[in-house]
Amino acid sequence: MSIITITNENFNAEVVSSDKPILLDFWAEWCGPCKMIAPIIDEIAKEQDCVKVGKVDVTNAPELAEKFGVMGIPFIALIKDGALVAQLEGYRPKNIILEMLAPYLHT
Repeated sequence: MSIITITNENFNAEVVSSDKPILLDFWAEWCGPCKMIAPIIDEIAKEQDCVKVGKVDVTNAPELAEKFGVMGIPFIALIKDGALVAQLEGYRPKNIILEMLAPYLHT
């Protein structure tokens, strides 16, 4: 599945109304750890059909970062049925992100 760019304008349609859990990657162009985690997020998007993956550029959507209480990036949030169910802050290896996703993928 391809990665969706999440903005203030499409947040409700793509995230809140999603019939699948959605993994949100809060990032910024100037963030080194964000660049390190980007290929992992890309792999997860390609490998996991039962989760949507979206990227939120905190520079362009600070309101969304504030809504989720993002204090540092990268910040990975898992949203299910419109609610935040899990989160990780900072760079994490793929296996840790998949462990966070596992309980929500097939429910």
